[in-house]
Amino acid sequence: MVHTQEDAALEEMNMAAWLIGIKKLQIQPYHLPPLGPNDVKVQIKALGICGSDVHHFKNMRVANFVVKKPMVIGHECAGIVIDVGSNVKSLAVGDRVALEPGISCNTCNHCKNGTYNLCPKMKFFGSPPTNGSLANQVVHPASLVYKLPDNVSLEEGAMCEPLSVAVHACRRANVTPNTKVLIFGAGPIGLLTMLAARTFGSPKIIIVDVDDSRLSFANDLGADATVQVSANLQDIDEEVAKIHKVMEDNIDISFDCVGFNKTMSTALNATRSGGKVCLVGLGASSMTIPLVAAAAREVDVIGIFRYRNTWPICIELLRTGKIDVKPLITHRYKFTQEDIDKAFETSAQGGNAIKHVLTITIDQSSSRVAFAGVFWCAWGAFGTLDITELTRTGNTVLCLVGLLRETEWNRFVLPPAAQPMEKAST
Repeated sequence: MVHTQEDAALEEMNMAAWLIGIKKLQIQPYHLPPLGPNDVKVQIKALGICGSDVHHFKNMRVANFVVKKPMVIGHECAGIVIDVGSNVKSLAVGDRVALEPGISCNTCNHCKNGTYNLCPKMKFFGSPPTNGSLANQVVHPASLVYKLPDNVSLEEGAMCEPLSVAVHACRRANVTPNTKVLIFGAGPIGLLTMLAARTFGSPKIIIVDVDDSRLSFANDLGADATVQVSANLQDIDEEVAKIHKVMEDNIDISFDCVGFNKTMSTALNATRSGGKVCLVGLGASSMTIPLVAAAAREVDVIGIFRYRNTWPICIELLRTGKIDVKPLITHRYKFTQEDIDKAFETSAQGGNAIKHVLTITIDQSSSRVAFAGVFWCAWGAFGTLDITELTRTGNTVLCLVGLLRETEWNRFVLPPAAQPMEKAST
């Protein structure tokens, strides 16, 4: 078979999964910006797709972040450095790395004060209008790229992003060895918050959810106790009493990793006077909660937005084995257009998917790119909405982890007529 220059160019072409419409993903060419003196180019080897990606897939928006044109999605990623800018001294070609996905401006007051995650000019992978990292290669500032120890896999490296949310929450809430913790939501963020809180020294952690299978998984992962609750607001008083009975002590900090009226109201009522409630999950854009009664008991309400300065500690927690995310990584599927569509559709439907993660790996015997998958249930199914509907819809996290090989992408290139991308609907 004769290989033309065009064939060679296609083999080297960077490819990515573009969101081009509601529930429409296409693997298409992705032209990267030039490598700057302080940048590195990374071949993505492991990538996770979280709940925000699923919301974008289903609705072309998350809250006020609207996808107005075709966009590459994804932000939980790790890979191998394949090129470095002229000023980069901290990394070298061949380094295995994890990427922090948000690029702040470094000039606003938030950035100067160290709270760069609140930067109003943040450019965040896969958050419109910024393209994400579900691609063969990306260019990223070297200052946001962290070398992985030899005993931390690329799959675990990609998990630094959701783990960072949990670590940031525990830092904000100031979890200590004297802190008894209550967590709402046995999805990935709730489970990772449990693991982080344990590492921060919490002696007792209870997890609350509506789904018994998720609670069973939480028990297996190390929860001291679990409590199954309903989605009905009228059950709050009874459930608070049940939670107190199981804790057998005051609840110092509650983490709401769901973010609905029911969960926040229960957290405010269950937490001791002078305690804290940390809102992590953003399930609802607005809530009606008993804030005055909580204020009268001096219950502090704090929020978090993403994370800051967390990658070094997350990598160290993985290196030392103080946190083990490997039990959350399992099934594998081929990385084809058909399987990408199937993976996202399955994630959007939800269901009993807490024990699954998507991985991408290479079958050396056939030199084919494999796309592996596990689906996690995200922040539970609480609030005033119907539980069946919540389980069926977007309260899930899909995580992709694995390996991409550049020379295999050419088989997925669209015909020339399909290359132009129409403006996505909003």
